[in-house]
Amino acid sequence: MEAEQVVEEIYLAGGCLWGVQAFIATLPGVTFTEAGRANGTSECIDSDYDGYAECVRTRFDPSVMGVGQLMAYLFEIIDPYSVNQQGPELGPKYRTGVYSNKQAHLDQARVFIAARDDARRIAVEVLPLANYVRSAEEHQDRLARCPEDSCHLPAELLDKYRKKDDSAGRSW
Repeated sequence: MEAEQVVEEIYLAGGCLWGVQAFIATLPGVTFTEAGRANGTSECIDSDYDGYAECVRTRFDPSVMGVGQLMAYLFEIIDPYSVNQQGPELGPKYRTGVYSNKQAHLDQARVFIAARDDARRIAVEVLPLANYVRSAEEHQDRLARCPEDSCHLPAELLDKYRKKDDSAGRSW
């Protein structure tokens, strides 16, 4: 009998979610990504800005990729010192953050940040997930469907991590 795969879930915010989703989907051990909004106050995707951060719901196999490793990858694509801005995207919805319903994930993210020489300058929030709303279909896997669209992540960085053989069928 085959052992059941353990999958955990974390929510990563790094500015415009299009590029973050395209990047996170390429990582080893990541089994699912979904564009969404974390820690707003509304359950509705059609509501005005309600305090949310654009994020990527990320399911991963912890035997392949741990929270510390996910953090290291996230820090490759964000400016961890910037408050409410990533690249040209400006405003609180573009803040950086790590959100989870699992305290161990939050603890591991805090340990990763605390171990850095620049820990005092880091502006990445690490908070329990209070609310999550899936983004509209037009935002799901946007860069895979519309490669001419742009985001704050350089195409070269996305190219560096694209999976050669993607069994999930994604082109990123």
